Amino acid sequence: MKVTVFGTGYVGLVQGAVLADVGHQVLCVDVDAAKVAALQAGQIPIHEPGLDKLVTSNHANGRLRFTTDAAQGVAHSEVIFLAVGTPPDEDGSADLQYVLAVARTIAQHMDGPRIVINKSTVPVGTADKVRAVIAEGLAARGASHGFDVVSNPEFLKEGAAVADCQRPDRIIIGTSNPASEARLRELYAPFNRNHDKIVVMDVKSAELTKYAANAMLATKISFMNEIANLAERLGANVEAVRRGIGSDPRIGYHFIYPGVGYGGSCFPKDVKALVRTAEEIGFDPLLLNAVEARNEAQRNVLFERISAFYDGQLQGKTIALWGLAFKPNTDDMREAPSRNLLESLWAAGARVQAYDPVAMQEAQRIYGQRNDLVLAADPEACLQGADCLAIVTEWQIFRAPDFGQLAQSLRDRMVFDGRNLYDPALVAGYGLGYVSIGRQPVPRSE
Repeated sequence: MKVTVFGTGYVGLVQGAVLADVGHQVLCVDVDAAKVAALQAGQIPIHEPGLDKLVTSNHANGRLRFTTDAAQGVAHSEVIFLAVGTPPDEDGSADLQYVLAVARTIAQHMDGPRIVINKSTVPVGTADKVRAVIAEGLAARGASHGFDVVSNPEFLKEGAAVADCQRPDRIIIGTSNPASEARLRELYAPFNRNHDKIVVMDVKSAELTKYAANAMLATKISFMNEIANLAERLGANVEAVRRGIGSDPRIGYHFIYPGVGYGGSCFPKDVKALVRTAEEIGFDPLLLNAVEARNEAQRNVLFERISAFYDGQLQGKTIALWGLAFKPNTDDMREAPSRNLLESLWAAGARVQAYDPVAMQEAQRIYGQRNDLVLAADPEACLQGADCLAIVTEWQIFRAPDFGQLAQSLRDRMVFDGRNLYDPALVAGYGLGYVSIGRQPVPRSE
């Protein structure tokens, strides 16, 4: 099939590359000429395992192309994906200006029937708005081409997005049009072979499903962080509690790891957007507000513990920081807990030496050159001359450090672990102090 994807961000690029890889002819459209030129030259703008090879190989064989020409994109295919950004507005609601701008473009250039597939994460009712914009644009031209607007939300995990797209758990199709359903079943047939993963529902239910999924996962994270705070105060070990409740199949082990809060491009934005949607219809989302409040508090926990250890006197201290990305296997620092910690440490007068396997360039882009930020060449260099170590991202490279070297390198022999990577007894054996989440702190040996 011929497929057009508007937007070469995270979702659009992954979806386009995976569709091309099974034989579809995919044309990706973006307004950013520099990004399009880079993609045509084989330069991938994001770090996602497996994506670079997928893009370059399918671009080389002609199944995946990139352009800034919107008219060409609309003419290319009867099936058009909207995969543009929906950033949070000032009030927390999703900003639909880019989605609706593409809808107007489609109306301006379409010369026959089209199926418009909304892949962007959008509030309930957006399909109706897209449909109205296209209808208005066609009417202004005096055209009467048939079209349908379908909701087809993505469920990609950053760091595993290619695999998620190639082997989806489910494929949600929101439409009441049998012809559109049949066309999308044809499109997704290569990913639907072992058993039927397609779930068809009405458009509004499909739009809400995406938000409900992310809000549920965010709720599990905030719930576990709430339990971690209780565990610390009650003298319990949250890791034991996690294993105890995770063994219940009704709960499971996924998304119940305590830490320094969720971040990234989806959970914070989508919880806020769902709260805003609820408020707009006069419903008080008590649980969602609590999920967000717990997460905001949790993002400051590591700084509070570092500050408490130094009695609030952080001026002149040097903090080693392992992990900048909001999660492993990505360079994404949007809403990353590391940013809360960095900015709080700087405000308190501390200096930071940071290391991340892939997010260093992104940190440089965000913060530029600063006298109080050093981006180290490796984890070991990050420790040199530091007073203590803070761990924010659970990269594999941080899971088995040389604890003897940590004890020798850190002036104050303190580790503040926001991801519970280590056994407290093991760390204590090297004379290190160890503060983690939901477990009792281990004092350093004198």
